[in-house]
Amino acid sequence: MAAESTPEPAIPGDPGRSTPRRPEGGRRSTRSKALMITAWTAAGVVALGGAGAGYLFFKLNGNLKSVDINQALGSDRPLKIDNGSQNILVLGSDTRSGTNGKLGGGTDDGSARSDTAMIVHVYKGHKRASVVSVPRDTLVERPSCTDSEGTVHGAVSNAMFNSAYSTGGAACAVKTVESMTGIRMDHYIEIDFSGFRKLIDDLGGVTVTTTKAISDNESHLRLPAGSHKLDGKQALGLVRTRHGVGDGSDLGRIQLQQAFTKALVDQVKHIGLLSNPKKLYDLADTATKTVTTDSDLGSVTSLASFAGGLKGIGSSHMTMVTMPVQYDPADGNRVLVDKAKAELVWKALEADRPIPAAATEGTATGAAKGVVNPG
Repeated sequence: MAAESTPEPAIPGDPGRSTPRRPEGGRRSTRSKALMITAWTAAGVVALGGAGAGYLFFKLNGNLKSVDINQALGSDRPLKIDNGSQNILVLGSDTRSGTNGKLGGGTDDGSARSDTAMIVHVYKGHKRASVVSVPRDTLVERPSCTDSEGTVHGAVSNAMFNSAYSTGGAACAVKTVESMTGIRMDHYIEIDFSGFRKLIDDLGGVTVTTTKAISDNESHLRLPAGSHKLDGKQALGLVRTRHGVGDGSDLGRIQLQQAFTKALVDQVKHIGLLSNPKKLYDLADTATKTVTTDSDLGSVTSLASFAGGLKGIGSSHMTMVTMPVQYDPADGNRVLVDKAKAELVWKALEADRPIPAAATEGTATGAAKGVVNPG
């Protein structure tokens, strides 16, 4: 397979660099997830019932976009393990065009990028979950993929992980994750940049506590130490922030995102959406316009059923880790999979067991853990 060097796209507010930097310089932008918002608001709309339910279903179903991953990938996939668990690939995407471009600059080249990736494993009984963040700059073996136009893209060595999505879309991203982990993804959920901001505003903000002041000229975020109720713009700034936090790398940004995701989950669980039909509808309308799912989740009814397996999972029942990696000694802007330790993660999830602590010991981190906490 041929080696690939993927040019680094500009991040909103990032002036770009002509030379690579070591881990202190970090790398590119990632986005937090709205999987839980989508699931719980869909369930809430279903629960509202009443004379208007038919209209709500019709309108919200019309908002949803879906991709038939099963048809696209066929039978060349890991076997589905029927042990009551589920694996969901959640991506944050950014087209840099339209509303997305207005939110943060960057170059609109017409392409879409997946700047965040999380593998969510929901354990049997659906009371606990493990979330594995995959750094976008990880060098991987990208398998052969067919894009939505039917063009076949050959397998590539040393490709940046997020090049799978920009090359072959959702199906290629799923295929790359399955090839890398040996685990079948039961579902796929994608949320875009502008939708994330509006979801947070519709939710009424998300409360976090910072243990240190954060000041980042590139994400335009200024937060003193203390408690903050972040609006959509601030939340977007937080999940893009790396400078002035930890070692300034994307790995540190992932740690901020993981803390924010826990705060988001708790906020949705305790906001009492069923007592506020207008807020519930606004959230559901935004969420269904914002997400793309696999075809099995491509209706409000399916999302509501899926939500039934997530409602019992709060932040205290979520384990969040970063896929075991090490900085690439040849390029500090890239990371390499720590294969032995990553295998501990994949084997644990495949067997529906907790991820062992040994899987992440001694791996590269962004040194930003504890800077942001839920509430």
